[in-house]
Amino acid sequence: MIVLWRESRAARRAGFAVSRQVRTAVQKNRARRRLREAYRATRGAAPAKVALVIIAKPGVLRAGIAALTEELRATFASIPGARA
Repeated sequence: MIVLWRESRAARRAGFAVSRQVRTAVQKNRARRRLREAYRATRGAAPAKVALVIIAKPGVLRAGIAALTEELRATFASIPGARA
């Protein structure tokens, strides 16, 4: 998983993308759903004024939701900014 971020004046927002390495539409949709669910559980850990793009790699399909949640939480903790 890759997380790109940029400071923003607006409230926190997130976009989700899937790498071309994830081949079929079914897999891409499943990866996107898993990322959205992990984001919902951890969005409070992200800074309040930031724009995020979370990109799924093939490993997202093999990792458990708890692992994805922890990875996102650790990533959000490394982003500077005030938390909501």
